Amino acid sequence: MTPAHHAAQQGREPAPGTAAATGEEGILRRILPIFAAQPAGRSPEGPRVVEGPGDDAAVYDLAGRLAVLSTDTQTQGEDHLLRWPCGHRTRGAELGWKSAAQNLADLAAMGADPLSLVISLSFPGTTAVDFLEDMARGYVAAIRALGADACSVDGGDLGGAGELSATVAALGACRGMPVRRDGARPGDVVVLAGTLGRAAAGLDLLLHEDFDPGDIPTEEDTAHARPGARDADRRALADLAATQLRPCPPLGAGPALAGAGARAMIDVSDGLVRDAGRLARASGVQVRLDSPALSGLRADLEPAGRLLGRDPMDWVLTGGEDHGLLACLPPQAPLPPGVRAIGSCRKNHSDDEHRDDPPVTLDGGVPEHLGWDHFGG
Repeated sequence: MTPAHHAAQQGREPAPGTAAATGEEGILRRILPIFAAQPAGRSPEGPRVVEGPGDDAAVYDLAGRLAVLSTDTQTQGEDHLLRWPCGHRTRGAELGWKSAAQNLADLAAMGADPLSLVISLSFPGTTAVDFLEDMARGYVAAIRALGADACSVDGGDLGGAGELSATVAALGACRGMPVRRDGARPGDVVVLAGTLGRAAAGLDLLLHEDFDPGDIPTEEDTAHARPGARDADRRALADLAATQLRPCPPLGAGPALAGAGARAMIDVSDGLVRDAGRLARASGVQVRLDSPALSGLRADLEPAGRLLGRDPMDWVLTGGEDHGLLACLPPQAPLPPGVRAIGSCRKNHSDDEHRDDPPVTLDGGVPEHLGWDHFGG
């Protein structure tokens, strides 16, 4: 039963401008042109979209390249709030951006170039169609801003639900072989592309009633022209909140690291320590993190640390959703631009008798906290 049918059965007319009043076909008529207007930007050697939006599935000619497929979901109450304790009201464009970014980052972590997104949206019939249009614009804005020039939105589905959720299937193609999590070797250099801790600090700010969300920039703003931001600390806090709402994964670093010889790679979505542990266990190595190499990442987090009484290094080590890329390179491999060394790999002796090596160490010790677990907190 559709929301409109349910409302009719209850003797109520759906409010004008809502999903229930507009209907699925009407919603599609409004949001599909937003995706259709996106420049294709496909390279000659890239895939060709044989069948895009409008059929039961998208069809691609991948031109002989290895395909990478990933999917992820944004769920109201778990991954986002429509209204935050600080007073910020989430815009549709922010949800679309974040949903796109987290899926594009998964492709980059395999060393792949993003090619296509297929989006499934579920929402109550009371949802404003303007909000859904804004979500569509957020997907397109993220694709453009993050440099996924060959990527387009090629279809999806709409459905009714009690709360808003967005699920994306993301397709990419590798220039060579995909970079998996299980290829790291003892002696490899552990490197990071992108940032750590910014989105986690931003989340804590959004959840804090004393944070003023009025300075949070929109996707159209720049860091140099925001009349609402009155001082450096306020700008810094607002930018951290913006990273939670609109993360900026370093998509180009994925193929660059693959080209530099990366033997293992992972998207840091649940925290450095937790995701480094996943890579270490998959590869059968121990990842040894170096806190002096990570200390430079805390500077941007200091204003939030002062406001919330937190040690910024906690966010650096355990905060997720910046969607930086953690990779392992041979010692002699050159570091691509924007990539920093933060540790090394050594043999894990857990298989030896009387040894139980932790998968991750920090300056030789076991980190106190791990990071985010979707079911364990």
